[in-house]
Amino acid sequence: MSVNKAINIPSLLKIGSGKISKIGKYLYDRQYFKAALFFSSGIEDVVGTELYGGLKKFGIEVVHKDSISDINIENIIHTAFKIPATVNVLIGIGGGKSLDYSKYCAHILKIPFISVPTSVSNDGFCSPNASLLVEGKRKSVKSSIPYGVVADIDVIINAPEETFYSGIGDMIAKVSALWDWKEAFNKKLSDYSDFAALLAGNSLDSLYYAEAFANFKSKEFYAKLVNSLVISGIAMEVADSSRPASGSEHLISHALDYISLSPRIHGIQTGVAAYLCARLQNNNTGNIGAFLENTGFVGFVGKAPFDKQTFIKAIEYAPKVKSDYYTILSEKDSLEKAINLIESDKILKEMIK
Repeated sequence: MSVNKAINIPSLLKIGSGKISKIGKYLYDRQYFKAALFFSSGIEDVVGTELYGGLKKFGIEVVHKDSISDINIENIIHTAFKIPATVNVLIGIGGGKSLDYSKYCAHILKIPFISVPTSVSNDGFCSPNASLLVEGKRKSVKSSIPYGVVADIDVIINAPEETFYSGIGDMIAKVSALWDWKEAFNKKLSDYSDFAALLAGNSLDSLYYAEAFANFKSKEFYAKLVNSLVISGIAMEVADSSRPASGSEHLISHALDYISLSPRIHGIQTGVAAYLCARLQNNNTGNIGAFLENTGFVGFVGKAPFDKQTFIKAIEYAPKVKSDYYTILSEKDSLEKAINLIESDKILKEMIK
């Protein structure tokens, strides 16, 4: 008989303007005075003045500092055990690689981790997993959900445009992922959590609502996107699985990573694949096509569309990425139907050529 389990959620959650300069106060309030900092390449130059000013004001000592250039798990383990034992909080600042690297470091050392995303490219900044290189291959490794998330919208809104559309694509992936998960459960091929599914679904609904009433390039919309990505990460913690946020569309993205000469940023790949997979599922949650068009995602991808033959090869390879993992792509006729959609669907024809 199953029992309720304890669920970790971020104790510190700050989303808004000017938050980088307040990190020192947030640490002081929680009695964390010895910090290790991990930056994405170049990010220290962007946020350093405000960050260090706030840390100095509240007497926070930076005991260790690193700039992250790789996500090799062996290097992370080596780095973790070089961090002085006096450090009582670890802060990752930047994009996906630096946050995954520092999150896993904190997980190894069992110290609080504060995630400071400088873009909205995916939901990894608040997930209980880390995407790392293990023996040369990209894998999702079990980690710990962050103790805190600090998202400074003033910084995030100035990130490269593709990171915004990547975040849109990673969020829209919940449409196809949730369908795959429920269907896998119906076929008795997966566990299922109603509450995790509710959270993931609500994170989508919040974004659909924001798109209908806000300028999608406004600070308000960026904040809503961050909110939705945070809830998506928590849904994975509740489910103790990536299933609420990752299904057939992520398998196609992983396949593209393997076979493409130049893979695209993760959320762009998952967004295109999510629309395709939702069509295969006859699943139009929230009118996914209109959402992708209205936010500019389709037009953005259409400026540099995916190669048709490479994308088809990725669809064919995708079910092999994870064995015993049911998605719509597990159905025997899925490849043929996907090819027909790529040839006939107006939105897919703009994004895949």
